[in-house]
Amino acid sequence: MGWVLLALLPALLVHGLAFGWVVLRDLALVIGIGLSLEALMLRLRQQPLRPYLSDLSAPVTAILLMLCLPPGSHWSHLLLGLFAALVLAKHAYGGLGHNLFNPAMVGYAVLLLCFPRELGQWPSLLWQGQGVDTLAGATPLDSLRTALTQGFTVEEALNTPGFPFGAAAVTPWMAAAYLFGGLILLWRGLLRWQTPAGVLLGIVAVSAVPWLLDSGQYASPLFHLLSGASLVTAFFIASDPVSGCTTPRGRWIFAFGVGALIIVIRLWGHYPDGAAFAVLLMNACAPWIDLHTRPRIVGET
Repeated sequence: MGWVLLALLPALLVHGLAFGWVVLRDLALVIGIGLSLEALMLRLRQQPLRPYLSDLSAPVTAILLMLCLPPGSHWSHLLLGLFAALVLAKHAYGGLGHNLFNPAMVGYAVLLLCFPRELGQWPSLLWQGQGVDTLAGATPLDSLRTALTQGFTVEEALNTPGFPFGAAAVTPWMAAAYLFGGLILLWRGLLRWQTPAGVLLGIVAVSAVPWLLDSGQYASPLFHLLSGASLVTAFFIASDPVSGCTTPRGRWIFAFGVGALIIVIRLWGHYPDGAAFAVLLMNACAPWIDLHTRPRIVGET
């Protein structure tokens, strides 16, 4: 898990440069709350503290959840999200290595269901010349959905002054940071390449069809790749070896399903970004996929 934390450093750096000191406050809170909940559950389950706390799985889950939330989120939201992630999604299933669902995505999904308005309010970027307490409004996916309902085309929405996408926005830079971190994991052999490739292929393939049919109402695959949680899902969330698939063919099916569901939920679902629900739905299917894609043993009927 140490290399995963190292691979997340570029994203944390971009996050900090974009939103300022509040990111350090969030980082301290989630790590403190995460380790406290982890220690409490280990005590209740009569497990030794040192080996399980030193595996760094709790800080990784906490940081992934933090990166999905608006900077400066209320401490109670962080507590609820980490409780859902570490207590309900992890220790209730028997701890690390036994969880059916990705803990960070369980925590995010719970918060999204409980506080949808708050999770859509992100502070302004430091280089926009406003204070960190000023709400800048919606994310690119939120903004595009709103513009389309108002009768704008995709091109008109993207060219609107102040639209949160492009070199002056944080979204492409965060995507680049996740890509760089993911390449570190691939270089170290800590990540099976089929998973990120499958997620990205699913996003491109499913978003390309409506875009080719009507580019005025549907954004390009590139927009979907660089927006929302596409890259962090591909390299850091769907790649979780515990809640994903273990067979080579299974990893392709699982990952492509995640990418495809992300686009389906974005385009026709209630939420602008469907990464969390896409991952959780495919987590539920992972045991069945593994069962039907495992190599056949000679003599097995």
